[in-house]
Amino acid sequence: MTDIEVLVIEDDVRVADVHRRFLEKIEGFTVIACANTGEEALDWLQSFAPQLILLDVFLPDILGVDLIDKIKKMSPTSSIILITAATEAHIVQKAYRKNVTDYILKPFTFDQLKESIEKFRFKHLLLQNNEKFTQEKIQCLWPKTASSIPEDTQLLLPKGIDLTTMNHVINYLSTRKDGSTAELLGKNIGVSRSTARRYLEFLVTQKQAYIELTYGTVGRPERRYFIFS
Repeated sequence: MTDIEVLVIEDDVRVADVHRRFLEKIEGFTVIACANTGEEALDWLQSFAPQLILLDVFLPDILGVDLIDKIKKMSPTSSIILITAATEAHIVQKAYRKNVTDYILKPFTFDQLKESIEKFRFKHLLLQNNEKFTQEKIQCLWPKTASSIPEDTQLLLPKGIDLTTMNHVINYLSTRKDGSTAELLGKNIGVSRSTARRYLEFLVTQKQAYIELTYGTVGRPERRYFIFS
């Protein structure tokens, strides 16, 4: 079995070397190159297509999350793990929408990186070594996330937030890849727009959902809510 080839994109040479040494401890992975800028990374991608890319966000010439689209054009089969100190909501949201494989915050431990890498390898080999998939194997690629709040959480919910309704909201949002407005949610679960908005805003405060503003030709922007998986 050939090793999984990795490209490290990190502006700090010392940190890039730490990534490389960490990966050397994990059997089956080979770091082909380390790039310190977005431009250098794209140059490397002209000569090889790594199966895995470890990407920082704060590069000297471009934000890592903005580099992802360029990477995907040149190497569409590459998986990307973001390793960064970036905690800003708009960066995390953009990374989520661009389907990165994982998001690891610095500083991190070797065990954290190893766990992420092992999960990637399992899915990578599953995709490579099967011509047909059973439901069980498909579920390994898209594992179900918690679709409800545990019952013992009811005591922690604020006044006006009911556990049963909250679970209906979460279940509905989980099916909406394009998000939902408060009005649309209300119509689908049988509550008023204002009630739907209250539950949606609560999920946002709990970091379980985020908001995107959609601007039309006239009027106020539309607030669409998306669940974090």
